[in-house]
Amino acid sequence: MYKTKKRSWVKHLDFILLDMLAAEIALFLGVFIKFDGAIIFVSRFEHYTLYQNLATILPVLDLTGVLFTETYTGILRRTKYQEALATIWHSVVNFFGVLLYMQAMKATYFYSRLALALFGLFMIMISYTFRCSWKRVIRHKMILDVNKTSLIVVSESDVVEECLGDIALTPYMEFKVKGVAVLDKDMMGQRIMGVPVIATADSVFEYLRTNVVDEVFLDGKTNAGHKDLARRFVEQGLTVHVALIHTDNLMPNKIMETYGRYVVLTSSMHITNNRQAFIKRVSDIAGALVGLVFALIAFIIFAPIIKIQSPGPVFFTQTRIGKNGRKFKFYKFRSMYMDAEARKQELMAQNEVQGNMFKMENDPRVFPIGRFMRKYSIDELPQFWNVLKGDMSLVGTRPPLEDEYENYALHHKARLSIKPGLTGMWQVSGRSDVKDFEQVVALDTDYIANWSLGLDIRILLKTVAVVLGGKGSK
Repeated sequence: MYKTKKRSWVKHLDFILLDMLAAEIALFLGVFIKFDGAIIFVSRFEHYTLYQNLATILPVLDLTGVLFTETYTGILRRTKYQEALATIWHSVVNFFGVLLYMQAMKATYFYSRLALALFGLFMIMISYTFRCSWKRVIRHKMILDVNKTSLIVVSESDVVEECLGDIALTPYMEFKVKGVAVLDKDMMGQRIMGVPVIATADSVFEYLRTNVVDEVFLDGKTNAGHKDLARRFVEQGLTVHVALIHTDNLMPNKIMETYGRYVVLTSSMHITNNRQAFIKRVSDIAGALVGLVFALIAFIIFAPIIKIQSPGPVFFTQTRIGKNGRKFKFYKFRSMYMDAEARKQELMAQNEVQGNMFKMENDPRVFPIGRFMRKYSIDELPQFWNVLKGDMSLVGTRPPLEDEYENYALHHKARLSIKPGLTGMWQVSGRSDVKDFEQVVALDTDYIANWSLGLDIRILLKTVAVVLGGKGSK
């Protein structure tokens, strides 16, 4: 699943909030200095309500100015001098909005000229300080690759330098170019403009299968036959950015974007907008907080029993595979004996699922209270911590084990193109009857391709019915 890049004013919400705060502080200081603090401490001062109303309307005036100007365009790339000019212009627009407000209220005469002049001056100074300070924080985080998307470039030898020069050498991007695959020449081991050559045409898919990659940039100056290559990347669950080539046969989810200096047609199994992604994450956080309360209650009840029936830790931690191959620590209440992992190989012959997954109806490694916990999915409650951390979502695809992931075929990786979830399509589609891993992949990829907030709600409601019915989890 691919989330569209932030656009318009939403992309700069942090700077908007900082400017609003700067305006409020500036007004406070201007009024405080003019009236020697009396307006702050004497609530019946004749002008108190007047300036209080102005403070209330300031955020609206600021946001209105943002909607009709482009004062945040390219803010991270500006020099300090350019930022100073942009801040002055932004403050002038705000000040003009204040004057219009006073005129509309027919209250211009009652406002102190000195207070307003100080307000305008302080607004420029404070806003400029906030902007420069916050840009330093953002730039530092971006240079350190915090939360950056992992991207590889696929190109040919005669145009690869031009391509990398345009998109790989700018540090203030939401993506990091992890490597380049040169299709028409074996350049493995070399570095082009500081970017390592990580694959050839023959090895690029194997590299994608075994490494963490979120997106692929396909240089449009390669030959037209590479649209089939783009389709294969999408089928693998990757997001593909195709520059200036015909993409009639790609997946139907397509949007136009700018990557570096390229205009690209971006295609993915499913494309979600910022509003949907925001609602999903807020829902995850809210659900995780509620779920952790139940986890605490379960801990109080079941921890002593677990200790009695199988001495050892109450919690079971395991490395699982998350979005696009990322590893994370996965938490559960322990429901198996301490030697469960060592005994797994002995039981592989009794695996009831065909393919890269292990499932056994009466697993002898599970101790008595563990069977009860697994039947009603109580052992899964600690995973709400994974959801709160952002490793998982309430609804997604179940994360595989490391050894399962190592045996994935190319098309299996498509099920990992979103965050793993506590529950998913497989869990509510008669999972006890699904014995073929290919069916699991089909259910998961169908969920990704048809994802919506409504579908998540339906899956959550069905999950409650499944859990209360005692169908359990794996």
